[in-house]
Amino acid sequence: MNKIKYFEKEISYIKNKERQDDIRYLINLIPDYFFKIPASSTGKYHPKFASGEHGLVKHTKVAVRIAYDLFETVTNFTDEDKDLIIMALIMHDSVKKGMVEEEYTRFDHPLLASKLIMENVKNLKSNTDDIRRMCMMIESHMGKWNTNKYSKVVLPIPKDEYQRFVHRCDYMASRNYLNVKFEKLEII
Repeated sequence: MNKIKYFEKEISYIKNKERQDDIRYLINLIPDYFFKIPASSTGKYHPKFASGEHGLVKHTKVAVRIAYDLFETVTNFTDEDKDLIIMALIMHDSVKKGMVEEEYTRFDHPLLASKLIMENVKNLKSNTDDIRRMCMMIESHMGKWNTNKYSKVVLPIPKDEYQRFVHRCDYMASRNYLNVKFEKLEII
């Protein structure tokens, strides 16, 4: 499976070539099931375009596109910040059902994604501090929904403007009222 082809447009939003190489490396670590499953197993928490086959890919693409469009309104983010935000959004749900596909969404999936990345940090060109910063964006992407009655895990809540931005983009991409049009797997 050529996993990179699913995110070529999103990779092109990243300005730094080394960061592009890093996200390509990380995308190749994403379990195969990610590229096939819907964004939500119940369909309650995501719009229609994110249901069915490739739904999680579409949700991820929409979250990245929201960020990319909102960058036009944000003047305090550097290109480096924007690159890390895009990378975080591409990876935020990358292991939603665990490293090996489980029946249900893993509540701790943000922590699992961060762990996967940090276990591979030596293979990345970006410095460890930047990768850790990106991981904190991923770990806190659930926002105020950081607890679950079925899990003892408590996820971090967003603490800085970058973490809050990633959370908001993910949140907006999950709104049922969105009606994003796709041609194949590209937003039109």
